[in-house]
Amino acid sequence: MRYTTSLHPSKALAFACTLLLFSCAESGTEEAANDSNTVTATAISAPEPLTMPQLPDSLDRGYEQEVHFDNVRQLTYGGDNAEAYWSFDGRSLVFQASNPSWGTECDQIYVMDLSDGTPSSTPPAPVSTGLGRTTCAFFMPGDTAVLYASTHAADTACPETPRRGPNNEYVWPIYEGYDIYTAPIGGGEPTLLIGGEGYDAEATLSPQGDKIVFTSTRDGDLDLYTCDIDGSNIKRITHKLGYDGGAFFSPDGEYLVWRASRPEIGAPVDEYVKLLNKGLVQPTEMELYVGRVDGTEIRQITNLGGANWAPYFHPDGKHILFSSNHKTGAFPFNIFMTDVNGMEPVQISFDNAFDSFPMFSPDGKRIAFSSNRYNGRTRSTNVFIADWIE
Repeated sequence: MRYTTSLHPSKALAFACTLLLFSCAESGTEEAANDSNTVTATAISAPEPLTMPQLPDSLDRGYEQEVHFDNVRQLTYGGDNAEAYWSFDGRSLVFQASNPSWGTECDQIYVMDLSDGTPSSTPPAPVSTGLGRTTCAFFMPGDTAVLYASTHAADTACPETPRRGPNNEYVWPIYEGYDIYTAPIGGGEPTLLIGGEGYDAEATLSPQGDKIVFTSTRDGDLDLYTCDIDGSNIKRITHKLGYDGGAFFSPDGEYLVWRASRPEIGAPVDEYVKLLNKGLVQPTEMELYVGRVDGTEIRQITNLGGANWAPYFHPDGKHILFSSNHKTGAFPFNIFMTDVNGMEPVQISFDNAFDSFPMFSPDGKRIAFSSNRYNGRTRSTNVFIADWIE
C-alpha cells in the first residue's frame, strides 16, 4: 500500500507523503505464472551509460545544503507520484501514481522512459489495468515486464483509505485483496505471481535478478518472505511480532535492509494485534534492520525514534539511505544516510515537508526519490532524479 501525502503538515503525527504500503494477500498458497509467461532468472549485464536529454524542466530543484545531489530534475507535476524504481538498464522508472489530470483517481502503475524526458502533461505509459488499487512496482529481469501488487481481482473498485483507526490513531490499511502480479511494461492482462488469502505486497528484486523479497500476512503477522523469480520456493525470513516490510537487497544480493515495528509486551502488543485484525497498522514507530537473505544475522541498526523507513543500500553495500522524521517526530521527513553498523545519520535532503523513497540507479551515478518540494504549496508528491555526488 502506499502512504499518501494528502495530509497537511500541520497534522504533525500523520506521515508526510502518500506512501503506499506494500501489500499482497496470501496465507499459505503460492501460484506461479502460466508457462507462457514464466520469467526465468537471467544474468544482468552492466548497463551502457545513458546520456540524459534536456528535460522539460531545466531548473535544478535541489537545495544548497544538498551537497550529495546535483542536477536535481523534476519528472512529474501534480497528483501523488511515489516509489519510483529504476529498470535494470537504468533507462526507465516504474512508479505508482494517482493523478486526476491523467484520469487516475486510485493508484496505478506507470513506466517512464527517461530517454525522452516526457513531462507529466503527457501521461507516461500505464502498466496496470486501471482497476482496484496498485502499489509497489519493480522491474523484472530484462526490463520487458514489471511486478506489482493489486487488489483488482478481489474488487475492481478503489478500496477506501481509512483516515484514522478505532481510537483516532494514524493508520495504514493492509488490504487483504493485494496479490502480486507481473505484466508487460506496455500494459496488458496481468499474470498472478504470488497470491492467496491475506496480504502479499511490497515486492522487490535482487540486483542479480534471481530472488524476490515481499511482505505477507500468510502466517498471521506482517513478515518478510523470499522466493525465486517465478514465485516458487517461498521462505519466511522474519519471525518476531511486528510489521516487517519495505525490504531491499544489498548490491551483492546477500543481505536485506528493511523497516520494522517491534511492539513491546503488554498494551503495545495488544494494540498492534487489535489493529492488524482490522487490517490496519500504525506506522509511527519504525526502525531499520539488516539481515542475510536466508534470515540469519538479523539485527537492528537504528534506534532513533519516530518513523524510519524506505531504506536502500548505497552502491558500496556498506551505507544505507532512508527516510526519517526522527529529528522532530513529525514533519519534515528527509533522507538520511547511515551504515550497516548504525552510525550517526547524516542528513542528505532538506525539503521542509517530505523527501523519501531513495533508490540508486544500477550504475550508482544517479538517485531517484519522491518529494513535496516545489509543489506550489499544494499537497502533491512528485518524482525527482539527481546526480549523486560522493
